[in-house]
Amino acid sequence: MLTQQLNVDAIANNIANVNTTGFKKDRMNIRALFYSTLREPGSPTAGSQMLPTGLQVGSGSEVSSSVKLFQQGDLEPTGAPLDVAISGEGFFKISMGTGEFRYTRDGSFRQDGNGDIVTVDGYRLEPAVNIPPDATEVIVGQDGKVLVTKPGNATPQQIGQIRISRFANSSGLKAQGDNLFSPTASSGAPTDLTPTQAGAGLLKQKFRERSNVLVVDELIELIQAQRNYEVNSRTIKVADEMLQQISNLIR
Repeated sequence: MLTQQLNVDAIANNIANVNTTGFKKDRMNIRALFYSTLREPGSPTAGSQMLPTGLQVGSGSEVSSSVKLFQQGDLEPTGAPLDVAISGEGFFKISMGTGEFRYTRDGSFRQDGNGDIVTVDGYRLEPAVNIPPDATEVIVGQDGKVLVTKPGNATPQQIGQIRISRFANSSGLKAQGDNLFSPTASSGAPTDLTPTQAGAGLLKQKFRERSNVLVVDELIELIQAQRNYEVNSRTIKVADEMLQQISNLIR
């Protein structure tokens, strides 16, 4: 029952984040618990024969781990010039201002009072890109080049380069909330790449990546988890009734 409760918690979190930009769904991995071996498979029987299967009784299940599924989410047009989505592998690198870095798939960027491109929480994109105050248009290419146009000059000028970080094992990243991830020993160290090169995805300006949660799939899994929970609670009730009958026999 505890296993199914944790499964329901994960499903509830997925559904709660169905509209969260760049969110990646969680999946619980479940494994069997210890088995009590009453008869060893292959043990000898009368007449110098052996048991073909033996006798083992399981003791339930537990959640062994949770995993983030980093499948691509749908790209939704927004029209905002600083909304940038990654189509393919990779993460945006974010400076926390303390010397630490976090990584995100959420490309809903904004411009702060200094002209720097930042997240909605004010954390600066790394490497930093500063937009001049007299810029009339911002252009982000698929290869990450950031260009602007200025009054009296129709030719765009490059002012920065957005790079993408990749990990050997993205599922090993640690979720920190606020759409941010931090590297771990399991994820491996990040590799900073230019978009479209060495397996890194390309950038799509004026788009945002939707959550990869499919509500219909989550509702089906929720129904299954609820029914499994009910059946497990029923087995406890049946076991209690059996013990009660044994107790009455003794009386």
